[in-house]
Amino acid sequence: MDFALIMFVLLLVTGGVWLLDKFILQPRRAAEGKEPWWVEYSKSFFPVILAVFLLRSFLVEPFKIPSGSMIPSLQVGDFILVNKFTYGLRLPIVGKKLVEINSPRRGDVMVFHYPENPSLDYIKRVVGLPGDNIAYRNKKVFVNGALQEQQQDGEYNYVESGLKFVHTERYSENLGGHPHAILINPDMPNVHLGAVAEFPQREACSYSDEEMRCTVPAGHYLMLGDNRDNSRDSRYWGFVPDNMIVGKAFMIWMNFGDLKRIGLSIN
Repeated sequence: MDFALIMFVLLLVTGGVWLLDKFILQPRRAAEGKEPWWVEYSKSFFPVILAVFLLRSFLVEPFKIPSGSMIPSLQVGDFILVNKFTYGLRLPIVGKKLVEINSPRRGDVMVFHYPENPSLDYIKRVVGLPGDNIAYRNKKVFVNGALQEQQQDGEYNYVESGLKFVHTERYSENLGGHPHAILINPDMPNVHLGAVAEFPQREACSYSDEEMRCTVPAGHYLMLGDNRDNSRDSRYWGFVPDNMIVGKAFMIWMNFGDLKRIGLSIN
């Protein structure tokens, strides 16, 4: 079950008990009468649950990175903080935007509800904005026909779960003035065509052995992982609608396996 929904239910239960006691039970109790345990606990936990719910819903929410799809920018085991109001204030749980503040920008690292299973949260990099024509050809990104600058930056090796050694090449990519590091395995195809799903607005994309090309629908975003050949992203499951956006990742606050990563900003 979604954690925000659990918090909301607890908030309703504890708040309801507090109101019940204040307006009905308390006036009926004798002056020396003792509060029932369930009233006492509910009144104690209600302000704490309310504070946590408001903090996570409107300001900052923590997440843990479970996979290597965003290496080298984010490592497995990174605990990150996500700004919940950068892209506007939204109603908790339903995601409906109440106040427009900023829109996602190309190059942002964004957390969102996974379109194929909204109970899961994914994190990828924003590559395509509404209306963009995005092509991914020869491991390079083209935005509205313009090649996004890419320069090789040496080799990069890492170990996947199961102790599988992976050798890749590291590049510096510039998405519209937003530089960041990516990994590319030259021996892998642009897209594993057999893994492409039938997603909503699939007709906006075309696939071949040479390239993937998509026109991003209005109110949607195209996302790619920085570990390009080890990331299941928009190439396979399509676009992220605006109402599934969670927020913008901005800082690593903990990594128990590598304490030097604490406090690093997310570019």
